[in-house]
Amino acid sequence: MQTREPAGGARPTSRDVARAAGVSQATVSLVLGGKWRGRVSERTAGLVRDAASELGYRPNLAARNLRLGRTRTALLVVPALTNEFFARVYGGAAAVAAEHGFGVVLYPSPEGVGPARDPFASARAALDGVIASSMAAGALDAIRGSDLPLVMLDSDPSDPTSAAHVNLDVADGMRQVTDHLLGLGHRRFVHLASAVPSWTFEVRARALGTALRAVPGAELRTVPSPLDVAGALAAASRALTDSGPRPTALVCDDDILAAGACKAVRRLGLRVPEDVSVTGFDDLALATAVEPELTTVRLPAERIGRSGMTALLDVLSSRTPASGALPVTLIPRGSTGPAPAA
Repeated sequence: MQTREPAGGARPTSRDVARAAGVSQATVSLVLGGKWRGRVSERTAGLVRDAASELGYRPNLAARNLRLGRTRTALLVVPALTNEFFARVYGGAAAVAAEHGFGVVLYPSPEGVGPARDPFASARAALDGVIASSMAAGALDAIRGSDLPLVMLDSDPSDPTSAAHVNLDVADGMRQVTDHLLGLGHRRFVHLASAVPSWTFEVRARALGTALRAVPGAELRTVPSPLDVAGALAAASRALTDSGPRPTALVCDDDILAAGACKAVRRLGLRVPEDVSVTGFDDLALATAVEPELTTVRLPAERIGRSGMTALLDVLSSRTPASGALPVTLIPRGSTGPAPAA
């Protein structure tokens, strides 16, 4: 495809893009506005995008917003900025948003998973919609109002107040962990459970308990822990030194907890995995920074961010968002091994 620069170095217009792509201005508007599916072929949409890119065309968002009555801005609410998982969720959401001329504002709730304050004078006036990752729907009441669509990620799908849900199959992730450890001969388990009240952690606990109840001779004890390395170290130390047979596997709700658990094992003069196997969840960069590297469950954080933004765009365009949980994958590494002999 050949394109021509606008005469005199002027800023390219939608008419220039239409001329370069050999289509109408209406088609350019549909494609660059993200409303072409079902109306324009994939090939034509590609021609329009290529022409716009080669010409350096940027739509006049201010004028478009006045026509649409929208700010073309979404708010992504997360419990914390320090967790790598949420940074990757943001990256996925922002990538899809950029493809559709939207922006994403990242907002960490000051109260963690608790009630989030409105970050603007009025969120309804400043936003088109809200995406919330690993938050309770009720925690977003001050932000979303009654007319601002809310898409929940990694959250309770039974909540009827949300416009859409995008979840990870964390229950299957915990079943994969359980099957892996059972296959290595483990029967004495401690669940190092996050003390943060969150639907995703509740699902993990239920899945682990259900899986082990079906195994004759399997033992499970739950030890709550703050979601940090120091808290996990203390909790795992208690679990390993309590009276009774020592557990052979520590199943952790998060890689951060697993890092603390590994420290506890070593400080007690034990070895990972020869004496105690340790598993994590999330597959953060931390998982390969510790030694031995963590067996953990990889969560597609970027994909859930992309799916969340896509779901919000669907809601804003009166389309039905896709349903179904995103698959997760067990990544076996050096922190798990055969159960030690009795």
